[in-house]
Amino acid sequence: MQKNIIIIGSRGYKYPYGGWETFVTNLVANKADVDTKYFIPNLTHDKELDQKIVEVDGVTCPYIYVPKQGFVTMFTFTIKAIRYFIKYLKQNKMKNTILMVLGCKVGPIFPFWLPKLHRLGVKVIINPDGLEWKREKWAWWIKQCFKISERFSIKYSDYCVCDSIAILEYVNHKYQKYQTPATFIAYGAYENMKPHKTKIVKQLWDTYHIQAKNYYLIVGRFIPENNYEVMIKEFMKSKTKKDLVIICNLEKNKFYQQLQESTNFESDKRIKFIGSVYDEESLLYFRVHAYAYIHGHSAGGTNPSLLEAMANTDINILYDVAYNREVGEDSCFYFTKDENSLKKVIQKVEKLSLKEQKEYGHNAKNRIHEAYTWQYVDKQYQQLFLKLINENERK
Repeated sequence: MQKNIIIIGSRGYKYPYGGWETFVTNLVANKADVDTKYFIPNLTHDKELDQKIVEVDGVTCPYIYVPKQGFVTMFTFTIKAIRYFIKYLKQNKMKNTILMVLGCKVGPIFPFWLPKLHRLGVKVIINPDGLEWKREKWAWWIKQCFKISERFSIKYSDYCVCDSIAILEYVNHKYQKYQTPATFIAYGAYENMKPHKTKIVKQLWDTYHIQAKNYYLIVGRFIPENNYEVMIKEFMKSKTKKDLVIICNLEKNKFYQQLQESTNFESDKRIKFIGSVYDEESLLYFRVHAYAYIHGHSAGGTNPSLLEAMANTDINILYDVAYNREVGEDSCFYFTKDENSLKKVIQKVEKLSLKEQKEYGHNAKNRIHEAYTWQYVDKQYQQLFLKLINENERK
């Protein structure tokens, strides 16, 4: 029995961007069930590509054209993609189909489309990601829109998948009256990776004078809620002789100038912003050879950057919130926004013996092995897909 799984909400399959793109690419790559067929639309700004279908690794990827509209782009893309697949489902008379929507971008339209999808025999899963309305970058009115969209998304879905236990607890408490079944399925990571020193790495290491095990590493979107200001200020106060290598999308980013004004980081030669690195092999090399990884994410669920760091970096220093604690447990160190908190952690990890460093690395990797491998994530999703399709057949 073929299971047809449509996933909407990422920019596409094998797109080099953020969390959702990482999720869909690796979920497909680790598919163990040959009877599962994925459909993932690709966002394009080229009107001539609109609705052109390509097959990549057995995944059906129709291009959906959306003009560049800033943060509204993904909202428009999600709506157009759902419309496209309603038409596609009718034309191809597809059965055993599940639509999984990533993020709560278009919640208010769910009440209109859920009946149509149900008539086509489609079950709908929502993955709300983190609490988007908590992000500092949004204006007050946008946060209220996200709250409303979150409520509609969960109320008018057949199932809710949370990638964090803390998010699952929030959903079960906040939306208990809707009785939408919910479960926890995390993101994944790869184990025992041994990267080669790529041309990109060599160029960056030569340019910025980076040395193995002689730098702290930060990887993440360049936004305020990832606590860049706290991390940089505290690092500048520390007496470590190691560098702070920061990989982020600082290109054409106004936040960079704001950060420079608030921290004066350019006066500290240890701090090295090296821009974006999308090549996975190169990113992995940076992680494996870092002395420690610092993770400042404060919003969202299970973060891919954290999992990848724990799978490859011995010492991991995390911002102390529930989402990070549930992943790292006692295999990591934690800091808060309190004065000198991160500075003290840096001082502590600098004193670790090589044996102690390896012990923390072993514990972090074991944590990934127990609960966060992509193979385990795929197995959980396959069980859920089968469960929902069987429920449909019994009706």
